Amino acid sequence: MGTADRLLKLLDEEFPTPRVALNYKTPLQLLVATILSAQCTDERVNQVTKGLFARYQTAKDYAEADPARLQEEIRPTGFYKAKARSLIKTGQALVSRFGGEVPRTMEELVTLQGVGRKTANVILGNCFGVPGVVVDTHVTRVTQRLGLVDTDDPEKIEVALQRLLPMASGQGPRISCCSTDGISVRRACPSARSAVCTISARGKESGRHDPQHDGVRARRGTA
Repeated sequence: MGTADRLLKLLDEEFPTPRVALNYKTPLQLLVATILSAQCTDERVNQVTKGLFARYQTAKDYAEADPARLQEEIRPTGFYKAKARSLIKTGQALVSRFGGEVPRTMEELVTLQGVGRKTANVILGNCFGVPGVVVDTHVTRVTQRLGLVDTDDPEKIEVALQRLLPMASGQGPRISCCSTDGISVRRACPSARSAVCTISARGKESGRHDPQHDGVRARRGTA
């Protein structure tokens, strides 16, 4: 059994029903929460979105939001001016281009302000069941430490894990996410304080991307 096989077995045993740590009920809410989570703990984001989601319930609400008020409402998450701009522009784009709905493809999601591949994969995997591998700082460090990848590039790591996980699991890749549920990963991730890094969500959730980046290689002999 290779490293990836052992890792997946251990994670499935430890986290049989993994879930994103951000609180949400709709794709729009998860999109907003994920944008706010940049450089902020999930716990703090959940505190802020509790009131935010009550006041802003549609894409139009964000599109028409008063910038100064929105900045104050999300200030605790940090970088609040940039995040407020992203939320307003994203709301405007959703209204003007997507009928007020969160799009269901990577190509469309990454056109939104403040949305990169990581955020897009969180939305696609958790809201629409679209396979994806979410790569954040913790996933990068842990996969390097385990010898699964030899690159710092998140998109290349994503592709490398997509290639490794199907071979390891036989069920299709898993979605990878970080959730602050009180269990520390200091043992695996030297700089992590309160996150649990999981390459998770049984077969039906995860894996992805195009082959153009296959130049990145996963470390040999690990899967």
